[in-house]
Amino acid sequence: MAKDDYFVIAYRIMAYLYACLKAGEQPNFNIIRADALDISKNYWEYIIRHLYEDGYVEGISLIHMVGRSAAGIKLNADFMITPKGIDFLLSNSA
Repeated sequence: MAKDDYFVIAYRIMAYLYACLKAGEQPNFNIIRADALDISKNYWEYIIRHLYEDGYVEGISLIHMVGRSAAGIKLNADFMITPKGIDFLLSNSA
């Protein structure tokens, strides 16, 4: 898979969030920003939105914006991986 493949990026985001959870630390959003992951902002929002809607992460506000068909993303202070996201990581470590 390419480094910008959906599942590669999703795995990197969730692995980072899981490491933060286990360490008892707040995530540094700069580490998982679109430019830090070398992807476009629209693609990043798509990935984050679907991770949230699929129940893999929590602590996100979807903001409906005039002139956009897809909601914008706001990461809240309680942004973290869910047990379902942890299960995804453990089941897809390859």
